Amino acid sequence: MLYRLFPHAPGARSHDEWGPLHVARAYQGWGRHDNPDAYGALYLSREPAAAVAERLRRLLGRELSEARLHPGGRTLALAEIDESELGPLPDLDDPAELLERGLRPSMVASRERDRTQPIALAAFEEGRDGLAWWSTVESSWTNVTLFAERALPKLSLAGDPEPLSMEHPAVAEAAEALGLPVA
Repeated sequence: MLYRLFPHAPGARSHDEWGPLHVARAYQGWGRHDNPDAYGALYLSREPAAAVAERLRRLLGRELSEARLHPGGRTLALAEIDESELGPLPDLDDPAELLERGLRPSMVASRERDRTQPIALAAFEEGRDGLAWWSTVESSWTNVTLFAERALPKLSLAGDPEPLSMEHPAVAEAAEALGLPVA
C-alpha cells in the first residue's frame, strides 16, 4: 500500500482538484523528482507517518497544532492507495540499483534538484511507473514518486481518506520524527 497526505474536500472524487490522486502540474517544477514537461509527479510513501512527515516538515521550528492540520480551511487527510497494478519500481535504496545506474546515495538524497530530477526523468524514459527512494526525514521510511500519466490508471483507493487530527497515530509519529513541539 501507498499513502498520500492531501488537503481534502469532502465529496471530491479521487482525481478531482481536491482528491487524493490529483496532480497539480501547474505547480510542479521545484520538487525532488519533478519534470513537468514530461510527466506529473505524484509523491507518496509506504508508511502513513512518512506521508505525514513529508508535509509537516514545512513546520520545522514551529509548534504543531490542530489549526496547522487545516491549511486554507481544508482538512489534511491520509489516503491509502492500492499499488498492486504497478510495474516494478526502481528502488534507489538498493545498492545494486544504484550501482547499475551509476548513482551514489548522496545524489539520491541531495536537495539539489539539478541532481535528483534527471534521475527521475531517466526512470520515466525507461518506461517505468515511478521510483522508490528513502525518506530524508527517516531513512527507514520509503517514499515513492509515480509518473502520473502512466501510473494513475493503475491505482485505486483502498477506502475513504482519513481526516487527520492531533490524536492520529501517524501525526504523533511524524511529529516525533521531526522533533516538532506539539500544542
